[in-house]
This record gives sequence, C-alpha cells and structure tokens, in this order.
Amino acid sequence: MMQSMAIKELTRTALMLAVIIVLGLFPGIPVGFLPVPIVLQNFGIMLAGEVLGAKQGTLAAGLFLVLVALGFPFLSGGHGGMASLFGPTGGALLAWAVAPLAIGLTLQHAWFTATWWREWLVVLVFGVGLINLAEVVWLATFFHFGFGQALVAELVFLPGDVLKAILSVTVARRLRKIWAVR
Repeated sequence: MMQSMAIKELTRTALMLAVIIVLGLFPGIPVGFLPVPIVLQNFGIMLAGEVLGAKQGTLAAGLFLVLVALGFPFLSGGHGGMASLFGPTGGALLAWAVAPLAIGLTLQHAWFTATWWREWLVVLVFGVGLINLAEVVWLATFFHFGFGQALVAELVFLPGDVLKAILSVTVARRLRKIWAVR
C-alpha cells in the first residue's frame, strides 16, 4: 500500500513537471518596454502547488528549474541554461521555486479550499502576487529599473495572470476530484 502511494505521488509529480515543460512550447508574448515576456508556464507552477500540495508541487517546480539550469531549453521560447536564471526573468523563476510551497501550505487549511473564490484568492496572492513581486524586485535590483517603474511595468501581466489563476483553480479542482487528492 505504501509503495503504491509513493508510485502515485511520483507519477503525479512527473506529470506536473511535463505540464510545465509543455507550457513552455507556447512562445512568450514580448512586451516592448520590458525584457520579460508574457508566458503560460506560471499557470503550471500555480497548478502544481494546488494539485500536488507543498512538498510535491515544490519538487516538480524545483526539478523543472534544475533541468533549465542544466541547459534544457524548457523555458518559453526554447531558452535554458544558467544565464536564463540570472537574466531579466530570474525574479519570476526564483519565485517559481517558492510559489507552489506557499500555495500548497496555505491550501492545507480547510477554510481556504471550502469555496472556489477562497482558493482563487490564495492562488492570486501566493501565485500571481509572489511571482510578480519577485519580478519587480529583481528588475529594480539587478536591471536598473526604479522600483516604481518596475511595479507599473509589471501591471501589464496582471490581466493575464488573473485569468491564469482562474484557470488554475478550475483545473485543480477538477484534477483533485479525478485523482482524489486531499
């Protein structure tokens, strides 16, 4: 029985890793005034925290980032390697390592998962908010954007990220029913 659970967890983690990789096949949408494109992969990161929980979701995101660091071209647009982790998108990538943990830990409390909108708020704060704030701080610190300038520029991502959070909650609730997780 215990071995069966371990195999299920490993399989689900590998599937989520594959989802994150496949989302990278969609090219990013360039934003002319910002060196960071609009991508779909953060949807996969949020979904990992929701569906797999803190431990397995963070493992899936961490494995993805290790593969990217090793040079696999899994980021949107076929990018990979250590330079990707330290380039303009590095803040978001750093947050991708933490977002599933924050989402998963928060959703462990039954109050948050009782309703759809509460779960969406968790994903909005710890997925969208955390990732976008990390990007703002990264751009302001390492790429000579003023903090206010980076914050205003980051607003271009907000409408799409809100939609990705809605999609993430919708898909996660369905997957948890199918997988009987949590």
